[in-house]
Amino acid sequence: MNNLLNIKTPTEGEAQSLKCDYGLINHGLTDLRKVYWNLPTEALYEEIAFRGEGRISQLGPVVVNTGKHTARAATDKFIVREASTEDKIWWGEYNRPFSQDKFNELWSRMQGYLQGRDVFVQDCYAGADAEYRLPIRIVTEFAWHSFFARNMFILPKTLEEYRRHVPDFTVVCVPGFKGIPQIDGTASNTYIVLNFEQKLCIIGNTAYGGEIKKSIFTILNFLLPLEGVMPMHCSANIGSKGESAIFFGLSGTGKTTLSADPHRRLIGDDEHGWSDEGVFNFEGGCYAKVISLSESAEPQIYACTRKFGTILENVVFDPVSRKIDLDDPTITENTRASYPLEYIENAVPEKLGGHPKNIIMLTCDASGVMPPIAKLTPEQAMYQFISGYTSKIAGTEVGLGKEPELTFSTCFGAPFMVHHPYFYADLLKRKILKYGVNCWLVNTGWVGGAYGIGKRISIKYTRALLNAALSGKLLNVEYTTDPIFGFQVPKTCEDVPPGVLNPAEAWSNKETYMQKYRELATRFIENFKKYEAGCPPEVVKAGPKR
Repeated sequence: MNNLLNIKTPTEGEAQSLKCDYGLINHGLTDLRKVYWNLPTEALYEEIAFRGEGRISQLGPVVVNTGKHTARAATDKFIVREASTEDKIWWGEYNRPFSQDKFNELWSRMQGYLQGRDVFVQDCYAGADAEYRLPIRIVTEFAWHSFFARNMFILPKTLEEYRRHVPDFTVVCVPGFKGIPQIDGTASNTYIVLNFEQKLCIIGNTAYGGEIKKSIFTILNFLLPLEGVMPMHCSANIGSKGESAIFFGLSGTGKTTLSADPHRRLIGDDEHGWSDEGVFNFEGGCYAKVISLSESAEPQIYACTRKFGTILENVVFDPVSRKIDLDDPTITENTRASYPLEYIENAVPEKLGGHPKNIIMLTCDASGVMPPIAKLTPEQAMYQFISGYTSKIAGTEVGLGKEPELTFSTCFGAPFMVHHPYFYADLLKRKILKYGVNCWLVNTGWVGGAYGIGKRISIKYTRALLNAALSGKLLNVEYTTDPIFGFQVPKTCEDVPPGVLNPAEAWSNKETYMQKYRELATRFIENFKKYEAGCPPEVVKAGPKR
């Protein structure tokens, strides 16, 4: 905020109460009007309302609108190319190189833009395991982004801890400052640029909160594998007997929904590490997609959209009654709720779990041909992990239309993977074999036909299949071998009609079904060719057969 009249804001008197000794001058940020240090949620509510950044909806959530960008600007992300890291980075479509000189110029202009303005700071951590956690600092132009950081990351517990906090990485998010492509070398006015040498990420011309969250995930995806820790775009939970499960999947596949199971305890909904001690959450909160959220099917997440301390991003609401409408996609299909993990009643406070007994790889197959669940060999699991097949759902990225778009995102998160895919795949393979993990492919997409003809599989059936897999019951039924992909498909499952288990049964024309299935297999084979040279023969052979 550019407070030209120097008007005193609601929490200005407390702005320095949780100030850190390691000041913003260490980042080159000087001549600021006011720095609001580590404000608690209640204070940030006051600042958000005062500055007109959001509105308070019924029962207390803050409703904010992110403007032009309602999803990640995937083509506007860059990594500075410099000597200390350039030989470790998987340069290409998602890790676009950026000049060190251009970065310095852009950062210098951003520093100038912030002079005379208010900024908000949240000092926190990424990583629940103290041995691997990363001290971070989030500096923002908007008060609600400071609130978002407070929800999404892990907070210091004492005044002394705040005072002595020294960040290993800093994110500076300034939506009001645009890049100039002709000068800066950016793809547009929007940019997300990471500099591993300077331990700094700068974000401009986008207010979408997910950019802050995913920048930290990208940083951890680079640093942790160097310590032998597997970073994962997954949710995780724990059963009644203490057995963990992890759920890989891209946005729209059901990671958040399926891991928030009332019969299991939630470790986290999106980003985790797997060390020699077990699984740990990177975050302190959840960032759930809430379009058309059903109270009956997803009661825990639904309840969070009615709680003080939740941020509702791009959700439509009535300014008179203050009631929200989760079924209205007018702003975007990618409506989101950010809330603390403890808002889920059965969340694990420590955000830690043991080694997983089951790995679930979620895919949303819009072609309607893949089975709703299949058991994978370790080699097939590696093939599916490297492939990362799904259909992108409307709204999760800038530029997506209404219809799902078939895509392959290696490691179920290619935009955030900084090393080469083989690096992550090999780490995962060694952990699967070492801990004897059962691997499953679960399709949360369409049945009875492709998108527009068939319908999306009932979450009731998906939950029944998952419960059977996680409890071990599905290990003891009869299986059939899939004719195209070769994985094992169960013939029966309690509470699931046999016709659901075999997708061909739901198609009116079996020949059309097999034609579509072969077409999908061809897409898998063509996509995997770029990875064949670095994969062992047994993994290549674990793919589909035409």
